[in-house]
Amino acid sequence: MSRIYISAAHKSSGKTTISIGLCAAFSQQGLKVQPFKKGPDYIDPLWLAQASGLSHDNSHIKGCYNLDFNTQSNDEIIQTVAQNSIEKDISIIEGNVGLYDGVALDGSDSNAAMAKLTESPVILVIDTRGVTRGVAPLLLGYQQFDPEVKIAGVIYNLSAGGRHEQKLRAVTEEYTDIPVLGVVKKNALMEVDERHLGLMPSNEARGTTQKINNIAKMVADSVDLSKILEIARLAPHLQSKPVAPINISEKSKVRLGICEDSAFGFYYTGDKQALQNAGAELVTINTLTDHALPDDIDGLFIGGGFPETHLQELAENTSMRDSIYQAIENGLPTYAECGGLMYLSEKINWEGQSASMVGIIPAEAEMHDKPQGRGYVKLEETDNMLWESSNNASSAHQLVNAHEFHYSCLTNLSEKGKFAYKVKRGVGITGEYDGWVYKNLLANYAHMRNTDSYPWAERFVNFIRKNILEKSKDL
Repeated sequence: MSRIYISAAHKSSGKTTISIGLCAAFSQQGLKVQPFKKGPDYIDPLWLAQASGLSHDNSHIKGCYNLDFNTQSNDEIIQTVAQNSIEKDISIIEGNVGLYDGVALDGSDSNAAMAKLTESPVILVIDTRGVTRGVAPLLLGYQQFDPEVKIAGVIYNLSAGGRHEQKLRAVTEEYTDIPVLGVVKKNALMEVDERHLGLMPSNEARGTTQKINNIAKMVADSVDLSKILEIARLAPHLQSKPVAPINISEKSKVRLGICEDSAFGFYYTGDKQALQNAGAELVTINTLTDHALPDDIDGLFIGGGFPETHLQELAENTSMRDSIYQAIENGLPTYAECGGLMYLSEKINWEGQSASMVGIIPAEAEMHDKPQGRGYVKLEETDNMLWESSNNASSAHQLVNAHEFHYSCLTNLSEKGKFAYKVKRGVGITGEYDGWVYKNLLANYAHMRNTDSYPWAERFVNFIRKNILEKSKDL
């Protein structure tokens, strides 16, 4: 269970690029690498998984796992790290924002808290642009602020060259006991394109393999990988509870279509595995190139993504749009989040362009320059919830922790459907409600996370199974 925690003094220090480079460099050495990412994030995990060589299809799901205090209990976080680090040579946890940053004033949801909970040695990535001697008080302050956080080393990033590196190393050695594990120079080959939600997703960006290889070479040439591996091996063993095998009979399995392409790629690895564990066989659907939904699917899942950057391709695939519209009208159990919600609307309007989408949701998705909903949300299930509770008890008024990040909003939404959630914190669809329900469709701006307290994957699969049973009775 060797592991390290990559953090920084502040966001945009380059910790994601360094993490990508470390994952790829270790993987290219033949090591088995398991990446994790703190917080609600879909884009960084795509890069980290690819850099770690974790290619998968939907029958053998592999990827980066998210760790999030907002949706998971401490036990779930430890279990996630422990279970998925088994038989791996090194696990790399990438933090978000700065080491001591978070929503809570007491730091209980910070990267420092996550590092302490998972007992992971921290490697700080420091943006060195315009600073030399100033790194010393910064490092000393970070050490003293919380002595329980084990800062095991520092990687200086974006250095100006050889003289800058010499000064950084000399200052660090003179004033601190923190080892310098590497100094990475500013280089265009290390840069990953960004846009409104952060990095360009690796499932959409061109030349990702070459980009990852370039980053890996720069990191391998600039960072002491053997020393980092030594540090990772000092992490104590995490106790995990044995996971009981789940036996699902062939008769009770369902075929769940999942739209997974360059327009829709925001899926948690753990959620996909939870769908499988509940009895779903995941059938990949490409909304850009496939002509229609498969005839033999029992349900449909359309996750988030960037439909706005694929307007014309999505609009031109009229046969797929018609197929999805008709399937939902005919009662196909369907779940959509954020980008999937936008795709199911009548139109998406963005930067002077307007393109027709599926049209099952009687509204238009209007893109804006600034976020319309961003951050953690808290929802309350109403009596109109589509899916039944997994324990057959009423799910009404259950509180759900989730997150949202959207630059669009729905305009001119008619009263055709109803809502599944009342927004207690956040924006949702109307500011007051989220989760638009029509027939067997549930679509929301909120991104759900399958957890012990909210096992949405099991509930969705159970609903699909129930729908199959009801249809068979009608025949």
